[in-house]
This record gives sequence, structure tokens and C-alpha cells, in this order.
Amino acid sequence: MPIGEVPPTIVLKDDLGGRLDGTQWSSEELVSGKVLVLFYVDPDESDLNNHVSEALKAEKYPPENYGSVAVINMAATWLPNFAINIKLKSKQEEYKTTVYVKDLEKILVKKWGLNDDDSDVVLFSKDGKVLYSVDGKFTDTQVKEIVKTVWDNL
Repeated sequence: MPIGEVPPTIVLKDDLGGRLDGTQWSSEELVSGKVLVLFYVDPDESDLNNHVSEALKAEKYPPENYGSVAVINMAATWLPNFAINIKLKSKQEEYKTTVYVKDLEKILVKKWGLNDDDSDVVLFSKDGKVLYSVDGKFTDTQVKEIVKTVWDNL
């Protein structure tokens, strides 16, 4: 995603997806006064960037200034939705402050150009601009860069 830009607004609801509880999610929520990291994940690649989420979690950023969103690309897998939902509920228990969202129709692939069948990570500023973006597996250097970028923008 282009650095420094606010991506087009996306609303996931009804047949397009939404939060785990069935309510809608809008990308306008990324303009929250917090630095937010968004993980866009194919369930088949769900562990690809666990080292990134663990590194960010270990930093213990102040919750009033930092948050995370995990959007699951439900259309990118052969796994049945009920199996994914079970896994998502356990992830929600592990990462209680993360907002979990289901994308049932690859909307973020179509509208934002994120990679399909992959693990994408996008860091947003407090005003919703893209600060950092990586498609695929993070290198150790990229992990250090995103950690520093969060601190620099809190």
C-alpha cells in the first residue's frame, strides 16, 4: 500500500463480512487517534507473521495510543468457515485487545490491492495514513523497523 496515503473506505457487513459478533466494520475506524496495525491474513498462512505480532505485543505499547486489527481473508482458503471461526475465537482470547474482522469476499484484495493467499501487515498513523506496509513474511530487519515506526508515531 502507498505510504502516506489514506486508503479508500471499506465497509464489511452482511454478505461481505464484519466483526466476529456479526456487526459491521469500517476502515474509517482506522482513523482513531491511535497508531493501528492491521493484519490481513489468509487462514492457510495464519502463522506466517506470528513473530511480528509477538514482537509488537512484547513492546507493551500504551493501549490508549496503540491498537490492532486482524482481518481474515475467509475466501482465500478451502477450510470451512466453522473451523476458522473456532480458531478465531481462540485467537480473540489470546489477543483480547485486537479487533477481529472477517472479509468474506476478498474486499481488501480488490479495493486496497493487498495480496491474496498471503499475510499482509499495514501500519496506520493516528489519522489513518499508511506508515508501513509489508506483503508476505517479515524479515528480522522489517520487524525492527515496524516496532520502531510504532514508537516514533505514538
